[in-house]
Amino acid sequence: MASSTIKFNGPLLRTLHNLLQQRTDLEGQLRRGPIQIKAVQAIVDEAQANVAAAEETLKKTRMTADEKQLQLQSREAHVKNLQGKLNTAASNKEFALLKDQIAADEQANSVQSDEILEVLERIDSCEIDVTVAKQQLTKAEQDQAKRVEQIESRLEQVRADLDRITEQLKQQEGDIPAAARADYRRLVDARGDEALAPIEQDSCGGCYQTLTTQVMSQVMLSTLTHCPNCNAILYQA
Repeated sequence: MASSTIKFNGPLLRTLHNLLQQRTDLEGQLRRGPIQIKAVQAIVDEAQANVAAAEETLKKTRMTADEKQLQLQSREAHVKNLQGKLNTAASNKEFALLKDQIAADEQANSVQSDEILEVLERIDSCEIDVTVAKQQLTKAEQDQAKRVEQIESRLEQVRADLDRITEQLKQQEGDIPAAARADYRRLVDARGDEALAPIEQDSCGGCYQTLTTQVMSQVMLSTLTHCPNCNAILYQA
């Protein structure tokens, strides 16, 4: 679509498009900033969860060790009680039964002792896991502080650049022919920097539609011209 009466020169369109693209890029950086900070926080959250999980595993392992030690102490006391009854056994049969029970309990105690040793070894391993997890958390927190500072510093610069570009864009938009302002504003408000497109090798730089000779001629004459396909305002690159 083209208008043969509205003039809109290429250099101004080129400048406007460049400023619009810069504005879009800067706004994108501002939107990504909080996402980046959230991603850094997620690493710290994961490290904190790892510490909590390691500490919980250590706690449960210690409880298991305590329970097994209490069971061992109880069985050892039972063995001692049975040994005391040997001297007062009323018959050989009772004596033999007591001996068998003592032997069974002592065997169970031996197995229990081995299990306790294994649990104690697991406690040592769990304590190492907790230490490593805490070290990783400390590093993650240090990295987070540094990274967030970098991101916030960059965002501060991006805001300053955006203010500058917005002011430059406002000044350049003041040079838009009055007859073209409404059309320009409608497209920019709807499509941002995609409202304008350069001609690249006889094609629209926005949608890559091949342009007719008539459309090319309109642009060369600095006439307000839209791409027949995507409706972007065309200008000579």
